[in-house]
Amino acid sequence: MNRRNLLITGASALAAAGAGAFAWSRATGSMAGYEAYAKGLRMPLAAEPDLRDLVRYATLAASGHNTQPWRFAVAAGAVRLFPDESRRTPVVDPDDHHLFVSLGCAAENLAVAGRATGRPGEIAILPGDGSALAWSFSEGPAVADPLFDAIPRRQSTRADYDGRPIPSEDLAALERIAAEPGVGLVLLTDRARISQARDLVAAGNDAQMADPAFRTELERWIRFNPRSAMRSGDGLFSAASGSPSLPDVLGRSAFSAFVTAGSESPKVARQLASSAALAVFVGEQADPAHWIRVGRACQRLMLAATARGLKHAFVNQPVEVAGLRPALAALIGEPGRRPDIVLRLGYGPTLPLSPRRPVAAVLV
Repeated sequence: MNRRNLLITGASALAAAGAGAFAWSRATGSMAGYEAYAKGLRMPLAAEPDLRDLVRYATLAASGHNTQPWRFAVAAGAVRLFPDESRRTPVVDPDDHHLFVSLGCAAENLAVAGRATGRPGEIAILPGDGSALAWSFSEGPAVADPLFDAIPRRQSTRADYDGRPIPSEDLAALERIAAEPGVGLVLLTDRARISQARDLVAAGNDAQMADPAFRTELERWIRFNPRSAMRSGDGLFSAASGSPSLPDVLGRSAFSAFVTAGSESPKVARQLASSAALAVFVGEQADPAHWIRVGRACQRLMLAATARGLKHAFVNQPVEVAGLRPALAALIGEPGRRPDIVLRLGYGPTLPLSPRRPVAAVLV
């Protein structure tokens, strides 16, 4: 091949590679753009924020599959919160347990942000079927609170941790801060019981991965690239779990081929082994009112953990698979109770933040 042909061939190859990279970028979006988007969602509040901005901080709460199953109604002296049933996950959460826990998480963020910015208030469940609640507030002095500072930094970190133990004083503080009437909290730190919990999580993961309906529902909420995450403003962003960004069609194919019990259970087991502690929440009753209380307690614990440099992630498989709940309840010394939430804790990396819908999308 002469030099002219070599140059033409090389230029063509570069052009093809460039065109492919451009097409890939158009299909996935950029992480730089996504990071700017995520940062904008978490801009600090003004000294005297309006209620819409407090709602923005409420939406930074945790929710199952990051479905954000909440609606807000702003009125003078109060913000009401309602479940958004269009965001149900009926396979993994047939009785809406996770939905109401998520609602409690959002309510707690609202109360923490209000108190820290000069609007102290109370959360109350509204009369009726117990599915809606209100935060009623008054005017007062702003109160500095590390939980408030942690709201925009909190994230569910689905990664390996480094195994370092959590100081006993920090564990005691987490228990104290998470205390909530009608809710029990058990912290597991001994390796033997964490290993037993690991086996239950792996068994639950195996059962879920073998269920086609569960897999279909889970895939619906995965966002395989920055463009999809920003467009929807919800769901499980792949990069937030340390996975590569893929165009949607490739992401769905990869999910079908590679996300299996054989691949996921060893990963879950490794992540549990790297965790320093497990937090298991148990409500006194199995009803929406207590699930909301569990969410409030859990959100406070996650914020307190974030303020102390700890990472956390949900490992709720033995809660979601009903047949495993009795074994988990026995493990934590609460036989006959229904465990509500399992959270692993430890020191780990900071991953990309998850998406959120704009405030306009959650107001009624």
